[in-house]
Amino acid sequence: MLLKIFVFLSVICIIFFSYFWIKVRPRLGANPSGKYLSQISTSPNYDKKKSKFVNFQESLIIEAEKNVDTWKILFEFLFSKNQVTPKEKIPQVIPDLNQFASAKEGVQLIWFGHSTFLININGKIILIDPVFSNSASPVDFLVQRFQDPVVALKNLPKIDAIVISHDHYDHLDSRTIASFKGSEVHFFVPLGIASHLESWGIKKTSIQELDWWESTLWEGIEIVCTPAQHFSGRVSTYENKTLWASWIMKSDQHNIYYSGDSGYGPHFKEIGEKFGPFDISLIENGQYDDQWKPVHLHPSESAQAYFDLKSKAMIPIHWGMFNMALHNWYDPIEEIEKFAEQRNINLLTPKIGQLIDLNNLDTFNPWWKNLLPAKK
Repeated sequence: MLLKIFVFLSVICIIFFSYFWIKVRPRLGANPSGKYLSQISTSPNYDKKKSKFVNFQESLIIEAEKNVDTWKILFEFLFSKNQVTPKEKIPQVIPDLNQFASAKEGVQLIWFGHSTFLININGKIILIDPVFSNSASPVDFLVQRFQDPVVALKNLPKIDAIVISHDHYDHLDSRTIASFKGSEVHFFVPLGIASHLESWGIKKTSIQELDWWESTLWEGIEIVCTPAQHFSGRVSTYENKTLWASWIMKSDQHNIYYSGDSGYGPHFKEIGEKFGPFDISLIENGQYDDQWKPVHLHPSESAQAYFDLKSKAMIPIHWGMFNMALHNWYDPIEEIEKFAEQRNINLLTPKIGQLIDLNNLDTFNPWWKNLLPAKK
């Protein structure tokens, strides 16, 4: 009897570790090592003593990490009474990708939910933080998306460049990235991210790593890596072996800012003073909580960042597709709408898949209102 139990448990262990090795381990990526680590460790944002990247307000992060109550968060996740996922499908628009890709001037954008954007700048197609997998996690049963992508990855137009903000699973999806193996897509990433991409088959020559405040000119478009206040890691929290960033994409006529993930800090004002004003700012506004306030914007802070950046228009991001916080799924957009009305913010609220033309902005309807629970 004991032998049968031992054999049974051994088989279970073999199955588990085989699954992990084949399915999960590749999704973890690879942190910088060897000469790559030596190169990035010269960055002023890298602490050699701690062997990791640090924030310019590192003390805020350290203090917040000390005060996080993991058991409380777990309990609230399991027994939350909030509506953390929609009870029905979020309305979306199937975009005319031929029309989108054919534009050779100006800027057009398509939001795919959460932080994934498709942008056409003067005829160059840029994909930002693409996540087309079923989940934003190394295992498929966690952090599942609310609904299928409005456009399948295989049906996207030819992508010229991909911009990555940091290596968390809801921004850097191994399966999505691996689909570009062998293509001519150019990658712009913060320091250290190249090691992940190369482990998934992307050619080293296709990757350009940048530090904060570094820029490059690509196809007539200035790409600038700018600071964010966040963290990184795909195995454990706050590994910080790779850098996190926000990004600027500037053409001869338009200036776009993408926040990635970030807590509020003086970097927004500094970016606005150095590179603003921005025709449009894509600003994080979701998955927030007081316990991790230093690394994610609350709606009131998203509103202030809009002004710090000298923005002419704003699209709130980091909501509408994945649940990673305890608030109602619709709280971010409801709250930022209030601040927009109070502070006269030019808030754009496109449906998922809706085409946005910066030279011909439409009036966007509050489409989420129909999905709100009835007031008691």
